[in-house]
Amino acid sequence: MTQIYCAIDTPDVARATELARLVSDAGCGVKLGLEFFASNGPAGIAAVSKACPDAQIFMDVKFHDIPNTVAGALRGAARLGVAYVNVHASGGADMMRAGQDALVDESARLGLPTPKLLAVTVLTSIDEVALQSVGMQGPAKDQVVRLARLTQQSGLAGIVCSGQEISLVRAALGADLVLMVPGIRPVGSEVGDQKRVMTPKEAMDAGATHLVIGRPITGATDPAAAARAILETLS
Repeated sequence: MTQIYCAIDTPDVARATELARLVSDAGCGVKLGLEFFASNGPAGIAAVSKACPDAQIFMDVKFHDIPNTVAGALRGAARLGVAYVNVHASGGADMMRAGQDALVDESARLGLPTPKLLAVTVLTSIDEVALQSVGMQGPAKDQVVRLARLTQQSGLAGIVCSGQEISLVRAALGADLVLMVPGIRPVGSEVGDQKRVMTPKEAMDAGATHLVIGRPITGATDPAAAARAILETLS
């Protein structure tokens, strides 16, 4: 199983491809997000996939729109052969179900493996004060569990949540839900713009399925060595 997805946040296809080769050789998957996608579109995802055919790709674009629009977007994602793609759980059950159905249908039509659909619960850059400012009452952990339950009921593979909610989600919803966990920082790393963080070992021990780690790997002098060093802490 691919335990770590390396967040490659760059608009440059050549740089993204170089990093993808390095981290995939070290045993990591690749997360390509909005910065990359807005600059390069589906062609950029395809270019990285072609250059690194063995790499598992998480297309982190967080679709959030009316059900029909999200379904159309996810049909496009199905054509790219990615391992994971995501939406915002706050888009609601109808949106999530429409997206899941579209992924399954388009993948079957093309004879491709179906990407696993995840739903973002509460962004790791959001704290309690920020939640209240947008009208969400109650602790972040309660909102995460609420949206995780809705995601599971909607038939998706899993969620994106912070490390601080892993144990709560596992206790409430069991072991089958995929938990993709960003906001992961190895011991001694800078927290950056994340508010709710955890170390890789802590997150995996708590029940995470996959970890998303960016700058501690991509900002290292030797990204492959940095990735391997983190993976070694998980064994």
